Amino acid sequence: MNHRARVAGRMAISLGVVAGVTAAYSFAVHVNPTTIALTYVVVILLIATRWGIAESTSASLGAVLCFNFFFLPPVGTLTIADLQNWVALVAFLLTAIITSQLSGRARRRHMDALTRQRDLERLYVLSRALLLSERGVTMPGHMARHIVDAFGLQTVGVYDQRTDTVSWAGARDWPEIDAKLRDVARHAASVRDRAGFIIIAIQLGGTPIGSVAVADAGLSDTVLHSIANLAAIGLERARANEATARAEAARESSELRATVLDALAHEFKTPLTSMKAASSNLLASTSGDLVADRELIAIIDEGLDRLGALVSDAVQMLRIDAGDFVVHLERLDVQAVIAGALRRFQRQLDGHDLITRISEGLTVDADRDLLALALRQLLDNALKYSPATSTIRIEARSNEAVEITVRNSGSAIPDREQPRVVERFYRGAQARRIPGTGMGLAIVRQIAGAHQGTLTLASSADAGTAFTLSLPRGGRTSL
Repeated sequence: MNHRARVAGRMAISLGVVAGVTAAYSFAVHVNPTTIALTYVVVILLIATRWGIAESTSASLGAVLCFNFFFLPPVGTLTIADLQNWVALVAFLLTAIITSQLSGRARRRHMDALTRQRDLERLYVLSRALLLSERGVTMPGHMARHIVDAFGLQTVGVYDQRTDTVSWAGARDWPEIDAKLRDVARHAASVRDRAGFIIIAIQLGGTPIGSVAVADAGLSDTVLHSIANLAAIGLERARANEATARAEAARESSELRATVLDALAHEFKTPLTSMKAASSNLLASTSGDLVADRELIAIIDEGLDRLGALVSDAVQMLRIDAGDFVVHLERLDVQAVIAGALRRFQRQLDGHDLITRISEGLTVDADRDLLALALRQLLDNALKYSPATSTIRIEARSNEAVEITVRNSGSAIPDREQPRVVERFYRGAQARRIPGTGMGLAIVRQIAGAHQGTLTLASSADAGTAFTLSLPRGGRTSL
């Protein structure tokens, strides 16, 4: 039964009650007109309190007609002979209508207050379910179920724009309106579907991130938009939980890699140490006449030094990538740090034209090991991607910050690749033909960030490729 039919039924009952009072005073109880009028007023007030304005107004009009026809002379007609009776009838009519209106409005306000209180309680239950649930429970399917349970709805559908999935909960699914859910999410406009659904966009910061379809149950627009707002918070919370889980997995993976590499480094360094000791003894004991043997042993010795350094660097790089490091600042001579890095690449630099321009007496507050590692990575990168007889330039100067630039004369990095070359594991089209991990420049950028510095890139066909490591003069660090 719809609302109009219910109101009509209650109006008929109200008129029946008025008729009953009229019959009682006409045939059973004989009292004066004042008592009858007051009885009508009480009945009208009760009807207004129980049902509302429409029912009480109809009862007021019926009571006025009955009072005039049955109790005011001449009885049995709708005419009034005495002026005083006219005044009494008008006063009764006004009293009946005004009291019914006031009582009806009071009841309406009371019912509105109860409805608002019930809606607030339901929204509170929904907010607790969405915001205090365990990870994964705020996914669209669970979210739709929470809305159904909190408001007692028949069916609710939630569309997540990021995953392009629609989840339903309730009596049945409605896949035929999935397209409308997607359309509402794209245009951020609420619609009312012919199937009896109200579809509202889920927005976060003014940007649509999905939509929710609710079976029409007489909920106010305020409640519907509150549901959409809670759904937006729930979806964002689910995404934040996913990102946290991915970050935690990545951190654990990085820690695992570092732990495994520590163990591998130990296994590598044990034989390397023995081999290094043997090669050093051979160098010390070989006579000067065996020049060729000494050169071969020297090559082995240098190779062992380089292999040991590579293992140490690999372990340190993975620790930095996992964030497992601390910056220990000290005043460093930039020229000495660069010279130490160049010694590690002495054999690889054979054939290259090395040009160094370092400001005299230049110092910087930095971590010695981290700065040396960053310079070695930049030098290794310059040597890998430049011809065997090309020029390598190293410049260090002091402006507002200490800037160390390593430039090679190899091919230029394409513009589209330049923003990504410092990303972890990214390797450009040209770099894929050359062995490497794609971690070196990312580690340099992380070391620069830990010193509150920057790593910048400039690359062109004429000038080659230059990476500039900028570190502040002072001792600020960020981990």
